[in-house]
Amino acid sequence: MVFQSLSELIKYLPKKSRLLGLDVGRKTIGLAVSDSDMKIATTVGTIRRSKFTKDVKNLDAIITERQVNGLVLGLPISMDGNEGPACQSVRQFAVNLDNILEIGITFWDERLSTSAVERLLIKEADLSRNRRSEIIDKMAAAYILQGALDSLSS
Repeated sequence: MVFQSLSELIKYLPKKSRLLGLDVGRKTIGLAVSDSDMKIATTVGTIRRSKFTKDVKNLDAIITERQVNGLVLGLPISMDGNEGPACQSVRQFAVNLDNILEIGITFWDERLSTSAVERLLIKEADLSRNRRSEIIDKMAAAYILQGALDSLSS
């Protein structure tokens, strides 16, 4: 079921649920999971995109393994607040997932998440471009999910 807000999703979930944050891109899907208290997001990895059915199979395996009860998809809203083609793509991905998986899904505004993570990796971690490209998607997923989790505690 696709929920319009994080608070609606949380009401639907059982206590001690885990969330899986997704940074859905054209080439990869970055993944991060929350703890069962929904306080801390931790990177899980990335899925290299291929056919949708294979992507769903990989996601379902992670959902099962990590005992996830809900998904938070980063929504790439434009800086002016408009939803462009990238948002439409993520929303369609959610609808397609909803047709196959029985799990709650919602969205979180991911404006500047990849940029913020990349700046951090350049400035603080001093990582090479190749190394950054290997980890940026899962770090962006953690950034998105942590933003959602932080909003729950405020």
